Amino acid sequence: MPVSKYEQSFEILSRRELCPNTWHLQVHAPLVAAKIEAGQFVVVRPNDHSERMPLSIAGWDRQAGTLTLIIAAAGFTSTEATQMQVGDRFADLVGPLGMRSHVAKYDGACVVLGGGYGSGAIIPTARDLKALGNTVYGIIGARSQDLLLMVDELSAVCDKVIVTTNDGSAGVKGFVTTALADIMAKETVSTCLAVGPVPMMKAVADLTAGKGIECFVSLNAIMLDATGMCGACRVTVGGQTRFACVDGPDFDGHQVDYAELMTRQKMFVAQERVAMERTCARNAHV
Repeated sequence: MPVSKYEQSFEILSRRELCPNTWHLQVHAPLVAAKIEAGQFVVVRPNDHSERMPLSIAGWDRQAGTLTLIIAAAGFTSTEATQMQVGDRFADLVGPLGMRSHVAKYDGACVVLGGGYGSGAIIPTARDLKALGNTVYGIIGARSQDLLLMVDELSAVCDKVIVTTNDGSAGVKGFVTTALADIMAKETVSTCLAVGPVPMMKAVADLTAGKGIECFVSLNAIMLDATGMCGACRVTVGGQTRFACVDGPDFDGHQVDYAELMTRQKMFVAQERVAMERTCARNAHV
């Protein structure tokens, strides 16, 4: 039987732990790699009984046909994905999905800010901003030095990268907004992109509000089909309902209803806890 030209293996080609419970994977997906742009995402199922999991993209190699994924083992399905080994294959990987990040040539500096998994997701946009001739600053934040991700990779596409840690174990002691405020005090900033936990993105939006600085945030809303049909990922932006999967994931950070977003993110916490407890109990008897 002939193989379809759309056939992809979704094989894991490399796997390395970046920090506790967070993994860097290279996956074979040539059709997705050929089309994906900065800011877009994919939906993955580790196996044929998994739920659908949206993931940001940290990079790609169009010639090799590979995608770079950063996955934190935060819940049941993400834990399944991080436990897969080199040579294993995802059941499916769908993409590219969503709209690409906004990039342009600016008069002032551009700042990209990442926290946790977002430290990888900002790299493609930083690269594109730099390619247009912009001055690009990168800021990566974490609770402590051992949780910092992708600093060297971001440094390769930025003019300067600043590290912040809550406990001061590396770089500037404080939050990503501490470093952003310092940059804003020294020069004109035209735009920023923040990707990470919702409180971090809200803090960046609050800091830049009313100062003539564009602020984009990547909304990690709960998703189901990720094609705009189910409405599970609805968010309120500028008083209007938008779908993160097809209208985003990047939105004007000054217009997002963060309180609603955080409430919706907690909808299935109890169910997720039960799923994790059952998995841990099952693994303990293996």
